[in-house]
Amino acid sequence: MMRSLRFFDDLAHGLANRPPITLGVVYPCSLPALHAVAGIVRQGLAVPFLIGPVGEIRQLAASASIPLDGCQMVDVPTPQEAARTGVAMAHEGRIAALMKGSLHSRIFLHELGHHEGGLRTARRMSHVYVLDAPQAPRVLLVSDGAVNIAPDLGTRCDIVQNSIDLAHMLGIGRPRVALLSAVEVVNPDLPSTLDAAVMCKMAERGQITGGVVDGPLALDNAISPEAARCKGVTSPVAGLADILVVPDLEAGNILAKQMTFIGQARAAGIVMGMRVPVILTSRADPVPVRVLSCMVAAAMIGQGYGGNPVAPVAPRG
Repeated sequence: MMRSLRFFDDLAHGLANRPPITLGVVYPCSLPALHAVAGIVRQGLAVPFLIGPVGEIRQLAASASIPLDGCQMVDVPTPQEAARTGVAMAHEGRIAALMKGSLHSRIFLHELGHHEGGLRTARRMSHVYVLDAPQAPRVLLVSDGAVNIAPDLGTRCDIVQNSIDLAHMLGIGRPRVALLSAVEVVNPDLPSTLDAAVMCKMAERGQITGGVVDGPLALDNAISPEAARCKGVTSPVAGLADILVVPDLEAGNILAKQMTFIGQARAAGIVMGMRVPVILTSRADPVPVRVLSCMVAAAMIGQGYGGNPVAPVAPRG
């Protein structure tokens, strides 16, 4: 049954009267990145600082009649320097959030993760997709499909906690977390089922907090009550999951892109575990994904995530 997609509309309504955040857009040297910037300004979500080769950015914007009114310019020549400058500005509190432009994720993540001068916290960084699909029973958070390739148990625990923290900031008070695998029973030949069993015990002992955690669960019985009944799965999470924690990056990336490109999900992508919200989307993602991701970042800042919550200066062209 199709349902109305209201999650991001409700989020926008909650942000309507808040002042814009300061947003560093790192190397926005593509038309989708600049269209996203224009959309973010138009919606009053942020004062963007465009960090990259200013001449190229202005020329590209002019070629497509994209207005850059309301943007600040920070002139640096290369993707590496743009990433380094953006991270430094966030580290110094000059901007409240960062957004990847058209540079490669590897360059961006490398600068984010520096032990000195980066934006690391005690928590490992991880990526969360926020997905609202017409065929899904509710908005779903999927992690990690963009940062951690083959996470070990410690990293997976941080992935779970980061996802729970984001769910809280998005108004999901006690999220149900499904630790996904191919099956819903512990199988020594499937490491993801062993990790799931350990993490469930860790949640029982208070090492993971703020949500209801269960697994291993297959995708069908994580989101479908009927599938859970058919398979005889009794669980406070089965059929009701808000957060889907995947075994590895490949599974998460495929699941999220299937939901967006085939399932018509409205989507946003955020890196958690940093000092500020970090918007990380694919270079192939359409403009709405980038704008909705900024909306999520603004909601996080409104809930006290990071510092420097609003724009400290009037926007200039």
